[in-house]
Amino acid sequence: MDTSLPDAVAEQVANLVADVGPPTDERLARELLAAAIGLIGDHPATLDLKIASAALAEMRSAFAVFAPYRDIPKVTVFGSARTATHDPLYAQATKIASDLADRGWMVVTGAGPGIMQAAMEGAGRDRSIGVSIRLPFEQGANPVIAGDDKAVSMKYFFTRKLMLVKESRAFVCLPGGFGTLDETFELLTLTQTGKGMPVPIVFLDTEGDTFWSEVDDFVRKQLVSRHLVNPIDRGLYFVTDSSDAACTEIERFYSNYDSIRYIGSTAVVRIRREPTDDQVLELNRRFGPDAATVVADGPITRTGPLPVELRQADKVDLARIRFDFTGHRYGTLRALIDALNALD
Repeated sequence: MDTSLPDAVAEQVANLVADVGPPTDERLARELLAAAIGLIGDHPATLDLKIASAALAEMRSAFAVFAPYRDIPKVTVFGSARTATHDPLYAQATKIASDLADRGWMVVTGAGPGIMQAAMEGAGRDRSIGVSIRLPFEQGANPVIAGDDKAVSMKYFFTRKLMLVKESRAFVCLPGGFGTLDETFELLTLTQTGKGMPVPIVFLDTEGDTFWSEVDDFVRKQLVSRHLVNPIDRGLYFVTDSSDAACTEIERFYSNYDSIRYIGSTAVVRIRREPTDDQVLELNRRFGPDAATVVADGPITRTGPLPVELRQADKVDLARIRFDFTGHRYGTLRALIDALNALD
């Protein structure tokens, strides 16, 4: 389908963008407006217009809620809306959220009852962000976050899940039903396929509860044994029944690793401590092209910021390694990050 606009319309788009004010990325701003105009010009069905309009409007509202807290690390907590206050899982959710809030994290949840409310009680209203879903059988946001500027209500599950994932640098999954499992496995899918950035994902039980250990058994016995997922993909998540161990896993993930950026086929991993020559040799032994893992060709090397990173002032103060990325085997990429975090 030809998505280009007539020259006169394209010029009007450019003028409209200029009238609104300089965006952070003018090219993307023009593309967004051009796509909306192009959609209207396609004469879609009313339902198609309704979906597109509502999705864009609620994403705009959600972006505005998150914007003031962009520089604060966030952890999303998933779990059942049906968990009762006397359930040990409720106390576990309260504790993990409180522990992480004490360490400087903001806690994001679906703003409903059960585990979501427990996590917000643990984090406190000031360090909570809620992304609720409008359902006929639910009453809206829980009392911890209801009416707060850090709460947004969504019509569609797909836009809600986007906001529950987009801003967070860590995830804690407590037991839940279809919704929780849907969120958890979509998160794993995004991480496994590279549609999401590498993040720590914790499956948190209580002592004596086997919910997540049995999910892990299912992955091992059914998915791995049938070659439906790679054995190393089990390293994308961490199963524990300890809030302290969960916090340690999250903090360990960022003990050296900061972030990754893909520039063409090059992966640039930003870290706080530069590896020594011997450590780079060991990384190449374990993950280089001869090991048939994440490096497509050539060695893993230390590097300074690449030109595009310098132009955009993108974390230029951090050390880096770079390599030609295969574009798959993200479970192994997670293992490489673990190895970087283990560097003395």
